[in-house]
Amino acid sequence: MSTLEGTGTPLSGHLAAATAALERAGVPSPRVDAELLAAHVLDVSRGRLATMKLMGSAFAPEEHARFTELIGRRATRIPLQHLTGLAHFRYLELAVGPGVFVPRPETESVVQLALDFARELVRPVLVDLGTGSGAIAGSLAHELPGSSVHAVELSDDALVYAARNLKPLGVHLVQGDLAHAFTELDGSCDVVVSNPPYIPANAVPREPEARDHDPAMALYGGGADGMVLPAAATASAARLLRPGGFFVMEHAEVQAEAITAVFAASGHWEQVTTHQDLNGRDRATSGIRR
Repeated sequence: MSTLEGTGTPLSGHLAAATAALERAGVPSPRVDAELLAAHVLDVSRGRLATMKLMGSAFAPEEHARFTELIGRRATRIPLQHLTGLAHFRYLELAVGPGVFVPRPETESVVQLALDFARELVRPVLVDLGTGSGAIAGSLAHELPGSSVHAVELSDDALVYAARNLKPLGVHLVQGDLAHAFTELDGSCDVVVSNPPYIPANAVPREPEARDHDPAMALYGGGADGMVLPAAATASAARLLRPGGFFVMEHAEVQAEAITAVFAASGHWEQVTTHQDLNGRDRATSGIRR
C-alpha cells in the first residue's frame, strides 16, 4: 500500500493513510480499526497509542511492514478480530480466529438479562447452549462468582477456542449437540442461555466479514425460516430448567413472533417477553419455566 510506505512519517500520518484506505474499502469503522491494528502491532493500548501520536512517535521498520500488511488484509474485509486474534466481550478478552463465530455487541445485552435473574440466586447453575467462542458462558462465570456454569459446542474448530477461553474461568465445557446436552442436569438448572444459529437459509449476511468468514455452522439455523436450532434450544431449555427457572435466547429481529409462538406451543413457559437490543430491534425472547 504505497500511501503507507516509509517509516520517517509519524504515527499520525500512517494512521490517517490507513484510515483512508480502509474507508475506501468500505470498512464500517476505519479509524477505530486502523488504531486497533496499530496498537496490536506496537503491543500497546489505544490510550498509549494516542499518547505516542501526540509525541510524534514513528513505527520501527519491522512494525511498519507488519502494520501495512494488516491494513491490506483488513481492506479485503477479513474480520479485525481474526487479524488480532482477540475479541472483546463485556469484561473478557477472548481468543478467536477462523472457524469460530466472532461475538457481537448485541449479545452482551442477552447476557445481562441472564445475570439480572441469576444474581438473586445462591450458587446458581447455568447452561450456555451453543457456546461458540465461550463469550456467554465465560461472562456468566466471570460475573457470577460461586456459580456453576456449563457450556456445549458442536464444532471442532470452535471448541478449540472455547476451551482456551473457558478453562481459566472454571466452566464445564463439553462437545455435543445442544439438542441433547447435559441430560444429567435435567430439571435442575436455574438459567439457560442460548445464542443459537438462527439465520434463515436465504438471508445471506450483507457484511463480508460475516458472509465470508463466520462459519456457516454458526450462522444458519436450519430450514427456510432458520428456526430448527432455536426450536431445539427452546426444547432443551425446558428439559434442563427447574420450575421457575429462566431461559433467554437471542434471535433475528424478524423471528420474534415465531419464537414467541414456539414458546407458547410447548406449554412450558410463562412470562414470555421479547427484549430489544440497544438499536431498538427485537433481539431476544425470555420465559420462566412453568
